[in-house]
Amino acid sequence: MSVINRKDDKPECVCSPTFERVLDAFRVYLNVECGLAANTLAAYRRDLRRFGDFLRRAGVDAWERITPLLVQTHLAELTDCGYVESTIARHVVSIRMWLRWLHETHRIPEDILSLIELPKRWKNLPETLNLDRTEDLVTSPDLDHPLGLRDRALLELFYSSGLRVSELCGLSEADLNLKASYLRCMGKGRRERVVPIGRKALDALQTYLKELRPNLLLRGVKTGRIDAPLTRRKRAAAALFLTRNGARLDRTAAWRVVRREARKQGIAGKVSPHTLRHSFATHLLEGGANLRVVQELLGHVDIGTTQIYTHVQTKRLREVHSRCHPHGAANVAERRRRKMKGEQRDSSS
Repeated sequence: MSVINRKDDKPECVCSPTFERVLDAFRVYLNVECGLAANTLAAYRRDLRRFGDFLRRAGVDAWERITPLLVQTHLAELTDCGYVESTIARHVVSIRMWLRWLHETHRIPEDILSLIELPKRWKNLPETLNLDRTEDLVTSPDLDHPLGLRDRALLELFYSSGLRVSELCGLSEADLNLKASYLRCMGKGRRERVVPIGRKALDALQTYLKELRPNLLLRGVKTGRIDAPLTRRKRAAAALFLTRNGARLDRTAAWRVVRREARKQGIAGKVSPHTLRHSFATHLLEGGANLRVVQELLGHVDIGTTQIYTHVQTKRLREVHSRCHPHGAANVAERRRRKMKGEQRDSSS
């Protein structure tokens, strides 16, 4: 059995025509029956085409010949190619979903799903910014810059509402209710939720909508990205955040805005839109918010996903206890230093 090139070489996946047809049918199932988001569908397709390429090279031309050992061999190959555990775990989820569908549609007689285990993954604590650094980041854009008002509104909304980057880029003006200070967004699995907008984000949005977005809409009409005439309904249905040419701001461009402003402020590390989402959740918990409330605001289906932030909160509690409690580590050490200084003064006198 041949081995594919290293991941850095970006090998081209070649699947059999039969596999491609079945993959198209599976995509319809995921889209219609499961209601998965477009990005999730694309990730499933990439992972399964890599598996289809492996099956072709292994000479497996019938679904009945797929075994847990064969899947494990594919995962070992991914490991050899340098894929990290989180990426391999996503491949396993894709393959398990596909195998379950094959069984439910009577394409394979046996459900081998339970025999394929997910690799163990380390739970990394989310990277967050403290309050001062977050404030520096969201207020960083130069408002005199041609797109400064947009970038300021974008950063303020990221931090104020804790949105995912795909959720924020998918917003239209019609999704905002500025009078009631909330927005509607479409999250993972096409689940809609309502999220409040903070006062500073509201002010930044109103300024952007009044002073900059109308000009960007007109550019969109001129460049053909927005159909003319520009009616009130089309304005509301157009993307909330637009590029300088009037196109919808995509995820990559939003990421670049966050990274650029973080560099301007000298914030170290890989700061991303998700850093502001993590900071949003952590600061809420530090302020006394209930974990269930944070779960609803983040759009997590399982509260176990939200509980990762309790570890960050526990670290914060230890710091407060050490600094503030009479028997905290910091206070005990300080009393010892004072006692030693007093003894030294007594001995010298």
